[in-house]
Amino acid sequence: MNFLIKAGAALILGFLLASAAHADPPVKVQQEVNALLGFVEDSGCQFYRNGIWSEAKTAQTHLRNKYNYLVARNLINATGDFIDLAATESSLTGLAYKVKCHGKTMTSKQWLRDELSRLQTQKQLPQ
Repeated sequence: MNFLIKAGAALILGFLLASAAHADPPVKVQQEVNALLGFVEDSGCQFYRNGIWSEAKTAQTHLRNKYNYLVARNLINATGDFIDLAATESSLTGLAYKVKCHGKTMTSKQWLRDELSRLQTQKQLPQ
């Protein structure tokens, strides 16, 4: 029984240390990523992932889940990290994500970088 108490205490301590080590990305990065995720969801575009074309809402949910996973591991320090690590290619297959909008197909990486540049240039993000 003493072993179980020690093991339980070690497990709890591990969870506390893991959560204490987690740091959210800078506020500006969070705002930019949220703006990009909103852009994806509202785009009406088709998204290509692992051989399947899907709707914008499905893509946004997938990218938000990948973002949250990366944030929990302190891997997002800049908006470019989100684009490069979450929104460029499949973590499982390595296949590039693509976007089809208004009859034009491009990589999601370029599409999101273009939108981020537009948002920053037009100062459409909260300061």
